[in-house]
Amino acid sequence: MIHISIKKKLTMAEGDGWLSIDTSVEKGQLWAISGKSGAGKTSFLRIVAGLLKPETGRILSGNEVWLDTTRKISLPVQKRKIGFVFQDLALFPHMTVFQNLRYALKGKQNQDVIHDLLKMVDLERFADSKPDRLSVGQRQRVAIIRALAGRPELLLLDEPFSALDAEMRRHLREDILRLHQTFGLTTLLVTHDLGDMYTLADRVLVIDKGLVVKSGPPKEVFETDDSSGMVRLQGEIIQIRDNGVVFIAEVLTGDTVIKLLISEGEKNCLRPGMKVLVCSGSFEPVIKVLG
Repeated sequence: MIHISIKKKLTMAEGDGWLSIDTSVEKGQLWAISGKSGAGKTSFLRIVAGLLKPETGRILSGNEVWLDTTRKISLPVQKRKIGFVFQDLALFPHMTVFQNLRYALKGKQNQDVIHDLLKMVDLERFADSKPDRLSVGQRQRVAIIRALAGRPELLLLDEPFSALDAEMRRHLREDILRLHQTFGLTTLLVTHDLGDMYTLADRVLVIDKGLVVKSGPPKEVFETDDSSGMVRLQGEIIQIRDNGVVFIAEVLTGDTVIKLLISEGEKNCLRPGMKVLVCSGSFEPVIKVLG
């Protein structure tokens, strides 16, 4: 269990305000941290990591105190047993992939772990390559396994899919979920993407103006019923198929793929990766593109 209770004055999108969060994350869970740009999501991760100090706060990882402002305790990031993947990845451009990973090892840790990590994400053949020789998706994988090289208990991911197209995003989701489960991690993932939340998250924390406004499993947070009996499900188009007779859109909502018949006109307007709202009531379901 990781208990986080922090207050930090920030300049957010709407102006000066307070980031104020009090929550507990069960060991082994993967949480998605969502909200508008400038709401305080990245600052929250940086405080947990020890890269940003709050005005007041307490962070406990099991029985270990990472932060207690009343007792003037603040462990440096190196002692917090975390792995952190930044938006800019922060790979060393002058080092090879192997050297980047070796740099993240702690103490006398066996270097065999590097080969194991590279094998897990199918990057063994790129061990001697420098980051500029890799694709965006490959660099993302290197950043993630580098964060795991030191065997952290907590993995912090700040929008790791933001530069990827829909197909690459799906592959990297699979890698992250597999690594999360294989290493028995607790993971906090900042993302705006509904597909990420439904596919990966045990729980979603929605932050608005520095405050938690919603918290719960993805379905509870994003699915609503109104007085007309209409159900609205937010999701992501993962595939559009033409079976020779009709067009079918496959929409991922939660852990369920909904298959909907669409017209040729709709088929020309929709594409994989789009965020959509599926409205279903007394008539056939309707797809509305979000944003």
